Amino acid sequence: MTGQRRVIARVLSEADDHPDVEELYRRALVLDSRISVATVYRTVRLLEEKGILERRDFGGGRARYEATEHGRHHYHLIDVDNGKVIEFEDPEHEALMMKVADRLGFEFVSMRLELFGKKRQPTNKTPGKTTPRARRKGDQA
Repeated sequence: MTGQRRVIARVLSEADDHPDVEELYRRALVLDSRISVATVYRTVRLLEEKGILERRDFGGGRARYEATEHGRHHYHLIDVDNGKVIEFEDPEHEALMMKVADRLGFEFVSMRLELFGKKRQPTNKTPGKTTPRARRKGDQA
């Protein structure tokens, strides 16, 4: 592994998000100004082929990446307004999926779950009450 590939691998291992290639390039460039975007693309492709890195498509037109975590199942909730990805685990969901696989005659190996949503806006309404509307000229009090 070349020094530049080591830098890219380091950036990936230190990432606590799901960067795309352009973001990986920006981060790697801070550590080694000689790294080219082509080197980042080639390295990402190689790490993906070797099963070290997983490609994710969370929308937005760019593939994003995360380290492969063999044996650990986690899921992603993607905020469609800002693209933020929230990782979470759910043992109950995993147990259910294992039961489904077993019921259908399969041995559970892995799964992927990606939820897309919008953050709820807080409301000041009290349940059962309506918000008063503005009075117009001629409305009775």
